[in-house]
Amino acid sequence: MWNVKMLFCILYLTVLQKVAECALTKEQIRNMSPSTRPSCQPGAEASAQQVDTTQRLSDLRSHFQSNGINGYIIPSVDAHQSEYVSEYDKRRQFISGFSGSQATAVVLENKAALWTDGRYFLQAEDELDCNWILMKGRSGTETVPSITEWVIAELEGQNGVLGAYPFLIGSDDWIKKDKKLVENNMKLARVEEDLIDKIWTTGRPVQPNTDIHGMKLTFTGKSWLDKFRDIKQEMEEKNVNALVVTSLDEVAWLSNCRASDVPYNPVFMSYAIVNRQANTIRLYIREKNTKLLKSRDPEMSTDDLFDHLNIGRDGNCANRKDGNKICFEVFDYNDILDGVRELNSTVDKIWISYGCSYAIYGLIDKDKIYQANTPIALMKSVKNPVEQMGLKKSHIRDAVALITFMAKLEKQVQEGEFWTEMSAASDLQRHRRKQDLNRGLSFETISSSGYHGAVIHYAPSNKTDKQITTSEMYLLDSGGQYLDGTTDVTRTFHFGSPTDYEKECYTLVLKGHIALTQFVFTTGLKGRELDALARRPLWKFGLQYLHGTGHGIGSYLNVHEGPGRISIYAGESPTDAALQKNMFFSVEPGYYEDGKFGVRHENIAQIVKAETKYHFKDIEFLTFNTVTMVPYEPHLIDYSLLTKDQVEWINSYHKKVQSTIGPLIKNDPLASKWLSSRTGFVDMVSNGIHLTASTVLITVMASFLYIYL
Repeated sequence: MWNVKMLFCILYLTVLQKVAECALTKEQIRNMSPSTRPSCQPGAEASAQQVDTTQRLSDLRSHFQSNGINGYIIPSVDAHQSEYVSEYDKRRQFISGFSGSQATAVVLENKAALWTDGRYFLQAEDELDCNWILMKGRSGTETVPSITEWVIAELEGQNGVLGAYPFLIGSDDWIKKDKKLVENNMKLARVEEDLIDKIWTTGRPVQPNTDIHGMKLTFTGKSWLDKFRDIKQEMEEKNVNALVVTSLDEVAWLSNCRASDVPYNPVFMSYAIVNRQANTIRLYIREKNTKLLKSRDPEMSTDDLFDHLNIGRDGNCANRKDGNKICFEVFDYNDILDGVRELNSTVDKIWISYGCSYAIYGLIDKDKIYQANTPIALMKSVKNPVEQMGLKKSHIRDAVALITFMAKLEKQVQEGEFWTEMSAASDLQRHRRKQDLNRGLSFETISSSGYHGAVIHYAPSNKTDKQITTSEMYLLDSGGQYLDGTTDVTRTFHFGSPTDYEKECYTLVLKGHIALTQFVFTTGLKGRELDALARRPLWKFGLQYLHGTGHGIGSYLNVHEGPGRISIYAGESPTDAALQKNMFFSVEPGYYEDGKFGVRHENIAQIVKAETKYHFKDIEFLTFNTVTMVPYEPHLIDYSLLTKDQVEWINSYHKKVQSTIGPLIKNDPLASKWLSSRTGFVDMVSNGIHLTASTVLITVMASFLYIYL
């Protein structure tokens, strides 16, 4: 553990030193311009994905004077600080044209800038028109100013006022930004009506408002009443009277309810208040009277929503079915501010998260605030036995869908049939839909051929759709939502003859992928302290990737779930949680060659107790147990780069995949041959790594033989 921590600390301090050495002056910041972007150079051809934002920016700026501001900040999030938002809430995409899930836009009277992370650098360059300065933040490869540094430099000497809609800025973020601005005779000011809402008046999608259904206990493993009791116990230990729940997935988990207000995320626009002092629990939703009476979803639910929440049909707790059990008091979504005001006047201490919007934070007396990750955040991430089993089963069904699809895709591409990124994504979705308990995708499929694979979160569109051929790499990152779990898997393919360099990159990423999966660590470590293990093989060859290595995953909830994360870019944060047994995380290192290809290997793994020879002072050791069941590509692996231990891990994993998935696809000869061609035993001999005779026949010949059998 000491070596890992030292490695992380040295790296982190080195990054900080480089940042300090390269800090930009105010003059350099003011000289930043869209004209330095490659796509904005004289004679450069505009990308087909660009949106002309000139009129939108003009419309926005027309509201600055009446609101007493010199600029306006537009985040990606909704009022619940969600990573993925409804179509209605894509304000930042509307104003900038950039469609990635993470970015912040700031518009001043004569300039506009957008900050995003390494996943989206290429995509942002393609999508932003030349009204925008692109700030490639958090990359570790070039220094850019923070939002406040840029605003301070641009508005110097003006007593500048940066406006923001308080529902769309987390309280912690608001306070930090305002402090920096105030130190420079500026401020962050509340705008009481969002300015994007004022100008986005045509062509805007409707507000999300889908039906809400309770979840059966066979899927959740714990009733909402038991969760309520567990939360109250945590609150009692912290001497807190009430908890305001603002995160959509936390409300969904607490209430054991799901909906589809946000694409790919089975959540609904809502808040909750847990009042330990009054022994009550409140839910705030849209059109409560209509939704309470909606008929249940028989596959998902045992009861109609009003019975599930133990409330009367009229929304009155007095008429609940079980008078001996508390009810989920239900209020209108827009009543949340009144609810928080009432809470502030009746209790002494209120628990809110760091992501709680400034609009809600500002209603609570400062001496009454207890701010930390909510107890729900950690409870939700540590899966109970029913959730653990559901995640494993859903990944097995998901593997069946992916393997049967890939067998078909590879055969037809090699036969010369026309497939594109979009047609592949669409057909894979149909395969997933056939699986039991499937409720759609867990995110928009990243189906990327050739150079599109280097765009880390690429999503094909009519403007960018590209043919899948035998001459290029194909990266496929996809996942499904199932009533018993959420899946996320990435595999990289080549349906022809890869170059030595492509094989080398594939193998180096695989080495890091295996290294992190095999790693044994003590309890108490955070993900950022493990991240470098996955990068080490790439670093040794002078390669790098600009995204985190792992994220938590929900149980029929969000595909990205906190509070833990495996990311060297995360840094110290009070929201970051230590890795614990029965959390489920992705393990997904990658490498991306701009303009050529991308490689990523992603599995979902359960954190489990490690079996160790010794037991030093009863310290618990942990490791990862992979639940994804999809093989790697043997003809893309340069076995000379692998250690004996790594080859043994691949053999063991492939044996497990074959024994688990093989019987489920035995009636599909094409899929069965595709799977067996990848799961053969790889042997080690004294002069290197070789396939056994039977495996050579399978891995080298079978991919072509099964086309004609």
